[in-house]
Amino acid sequence: MKNASLVLNVVLLVAVAVLFYLHFSSNKKPVDTTKVASSTKTEGAIPTGDFKIAYFEMDSLNNSFALVKEVKSEISREEEKMNNELARLQKTYNDKVTQYQSQAQTMSSQDSENANRDIVQMQQRFAAAKQQWEIKLQDLSMRKMQEVKNKVEDFLKEYNKNKGYTYILAYEPGFMFYRDSAYDITADLLRGLNDKYKKK
Repeated sequence: MKNASLVLNVVLLVAVAVLFYLHFSSNKKPVDTTKVASSTKTEGAIPTGDFKIAYFEMDSLNNSFALVKEVKSEISREEEKMNNELARLQKTYNDKVTQYQSQAQTMSSQDSENANRDIVQMQQRFAAAKQQWEIKLQDLSMRKMQEVKNKVEDFLKEYNKNKGYTYILAYEPGFMFYRDSAYDITADLLRGLNDKYKKK
């Protein structure tokens, strides 16, 4: 039994040696890497050459672009209108509740039921008015911010015709961990946007 195992091991060893020899002694031609590279090339491949990225400070844009200031002012006015209207409705509600409480002892069961129904309806009107104002403010804010975004994008498209940046990013704290101030175009952006805005 030991002899059979030994013979089997020797045969396997010889077979491995033969395969090893055949593998490394064959006359394989090296793969032409230039053909492989060219065959895998696609139209969407990354172009070679300069790759330039610029950035602008988002905080500076929000604080110094005249259109953003105007948008914030408009939204603030609408918020003030909303707060005034809701305060008026709240006061009407409170006055009515106080009136019903003062009359509670002299009310009939029917009057009490009507008063409760009136209070519930006033609460519902207040909630509906609040929801409508919030939707209106959200819609206004989104439309105005989209307007600002469009102005910035339009300006950057024009600005970049002569600059050749691949990307222009908006820097916000926590988004980028390092930036070279040599590629900061915030001053150019603000000057250009505000000049255009003043002309309009």
